[in-house]
Amino acid sequence: MKVVVIGSGYVGLVTGCCLAEAGNQVVCIDHDAGKVATLRAGRLPFHEPGLDELLGAQLKTGRLSFETSIARAMRHAAVAFLAVGTPSQSNGSANLENLLNCVHELADTAFEDCTIVVKSTVPIGTGDRIEKLLNAKHGASAGQPWVRVASNPEFLAEGRAIQDFRHPSRIVIGANDARSADVLAELYAPFSGQGDRLMLMDRRSAEFAKYACNAMLAARISMINELAGLAGSLGADIESICSVLKSDTRIGAGYLHPGAGYGGSCLPKDLRALINTAREAGEPAYMLRSIQRVNLQQGQRLLAAIQDHFGGKLRHRRIAIWGLSFKPGTDDVRSAPSLALARGLLEEGAMVSAYDPVAMNAARQALGDTPAVFGDSALSVCENADALVLMTEWEEFKTPDFGAVAARLRGRMIFDARGIYHASALQRHGLRCHRLGERTEGPPACEPIRLRQTAATHAEPRPLG
Repeated sequence: MKVVVIGSGYVGLVTGCCLAEAGNQVVCIDHDAGKVATLRAGRLPFHEPGLDELLGAQLKTGRLSFETSIARAMRHAAVAFLAVGTPSQSNGSANLENLLNCVHELADTAFEDCTIVVKSTVPIGTGDRIEKLLNAKHGASAGQPWVRVASNPEFLAEGRAIQDFRHPSRIVIGANDARSADVLAELYAPFSGQGDRLMLMDRRSAEFAKYACNAMLAARISMINELAGLAGSLGADIESICSVLKSDTRIGAGYLHPGAGYGGSCLPKDLRALINTAREAGEPAYMLRSIQRVNLQQGQRLLAAIQDHFGGKLRHRRIAIWGLSFKPGTDDVRSAPSLALARGLLEEGAMVSAYDPVAMNAARQALGDTPAVFGDSALSVCENADALVLMTEWEEFKTPDFGAVAARLRGRMIFDARGIYHASALQRHGLRCHRLGERTEGPPACEPIRLRQTAATHAEPRPLG
């Protein structure tokens, strides 16, 4: 099947490479000629594990190619994906300008019977708008559209996008006509197992499903972070509490790990867009607004903990930061809590030295002309630092040489914003650890109660009475 992917960003490129690997003839389009030249040479403009090898392999097969023109690519296309970015505007709504520009270009293009598929995350009803626009250009009536538009939202996690595409937990197809559903079901057959991963629904429901999933994930993250803060204030241990939560099958174990809050390109953006949609629909969206507020406050909570440690005065204190990407496995620093922390520290007069295995260039660009300093290794940024803050749980940060860290730090405190270090491991090197949600005041920590192992412990339970 010939497939056109309009937009060669993160989603478009992963989609194009994986569909080409499945045997399709794929043309990816980007209007940036320099970016197209880079991709034709087999080089990625961003970091995603395994994608560079997949890109090179599919270029060699000849099944994957890149273009700057929609018109040149559309000849004989059976499916055309719209995978164009929809960033937030100042009011939180999704900016559809680039997407609609591509739609207008597509409308001016002569193409045959082709299913147009919106893969971008778009406000509910955008598919209706695109279908109407395309058919108006092609002279079709509203009752008998010639161009049919489907929705196929992506659920790719950065850092494991190829695995997610090859082995998806669900493939959502939103179509208002049987032909579009059949075409997409055929295209996704190599990825849908026995077809049980396909989830067919109407177009608007598919558009909403993406926002609903991200809102639920954001809710879990904000909820556990709020519980962690409350637990710390009451002298309770959030780790023990989480073990209870995870054992409850009604709750499950996913996304129950206190940290610095969510970031990246999806959760913050999509939550803002959904809140804006709710506002336009006249819905109060109390929980959505609270999720957003808790996440913003989580970063402020970390900054406040650092300030408290230094008696409220950060001027001339040197703070080392490990990890700049919003999560491991990616160089994406969009809405990253680490950058918000860095800016907050700099505003308070602190000196910031930071390191990340892959996101250094992206972080430099994001922080612009701030006085933040970037080191070439994890240990180098610790040199003469008054404290170290762990912001991203990259593998190399999980079991560092704490002796070497202690030898370089001027201060003794490590702020563990991801909750991966044990205080005992640090104490052996004279280091202390603060984690979000740990006890701050209240009764001393209790030793875990251990059941005595006796013969009766293993006896069969006796009936009551």
